[in-house]
Amino acid sequence: MYRPRIKWEHRPVRIGARLVRIGGTVPKIAANVTDPDGWVWALLGALDGMRTVDQIITELVHRFPGRSAADVLEDLGALVRAGYVENAAEPPPAGLTIREQERYSRSRALWQWMDRTPRQSSWDTQLLLRQARVTVVGVGGAGSTAALSLAMSGVGTLHLVEPDRVDLSNLNRQILYTEQDIGEPKLDVALRRLRAHNSDITVTGEALTITGPSALAALAAGCDVLVLTADSPAQIRSWTNESCLRTGTNWVHSGYHGPQINLGLYRPGGGPCYDCAYVAARERESGLPTTTWPPTGPADELAASSAVSAGIAGHLVAHAAMSLITGAPRLPANREYGLNLVTLDDSVVLGLTKPRADCPACATK
Repeated sequence: MYRPRIKWEHRPVRIGARLVRIGGTVPKIAANVTDPDGWVWALLGALDGMRTVDQIITELVHRFPGRSAADVLEDLGALVRAGYVENAAEPPPAGLTIREQERYSRSRALWQWMDRTPRQSSWDTQLLLRQARVTVVGVGGAGSTAALSLAMSGVGTLHLVEPDRVDLSNLNRQILYTEQDIGEPKLDVALRRLRAHNSDITVTGEALTITGPSALAALAAGCDVLVLTADSPAQIRSWTNESCLRTGTNWVHSGYHGPQINLGLYRPGGGPCYDCAYVAARERESGLPTTTWPPTGPADELAASSAVSAGIAGHLVAHAAMSLITGAPRLPANREYGLNLVTLDDSVVLGLTKPRADCPACATK
């Protein structure tokens, strides 16, 4: 049984006598449609989930004698392809329990709103998360928020990599840890907290110190998306890039440079890689004369950060990881993004259109 219905999140509004807006007011979701004779508004009104396609055709061609069944099917198909229509008669999702359906009901509404990809079921996006395997490398500031977001969102298998212990200086930004956890291994605390938040998923971990690309390649081979939120050693992003190119694993990274939040989103083989962007950045800066400020900083330079900067970085990288899993929304990949907390301006920091021929990681040898 198929009873098409406009998604409630995309419910239309008539503006004046000749215009219909569908999809709400959010850019890239909403669309305006001219409607001089009321045909579009009538079609949308018939898509209330109470009628089959044949019944919709019968009603509309009766009300609009100049229109045919083919016209109805053509315009209905356009709305379906645009992602505004669901099936009111869809069967219950076979891969989710009643408990999970209740837990993720609000998530489902958000996926419905963001997602313009035609689906068989309104639960398809949640099922994709349920089946996914995500590895989070580094469960500190951004990483603890990312891990919590992924767990609460229903990623089916979550694997954590974190060798450090909790100390007092972590507690201004690392959301999984409390004063009672000081001195404990972060991994033990994180596993305990995430399992308490969502017992319907599998959460595992290892206290591994990353010393080279081989360890990252082994991690990448065992997951669908690798989330890099560790910031050391300095080469760790290039190591991750190399490893994910080798295994074909999608990956994301995030962090912060003071008030600048950084996010990278990569599909290996789908365009430029991280090292392409890195080479381009170095090239852009190479022609500028620079002089280092003579005074030296503290021996143990502190990373300027707060619960806000770390939390935003973590939430954004979790959002990017779920985009790679579900395609909802389908964020442009193979590029670096930034968010300035001083101005709340966002930007594509580096958005190359093709791989660089001189990239040390992905260039054809």
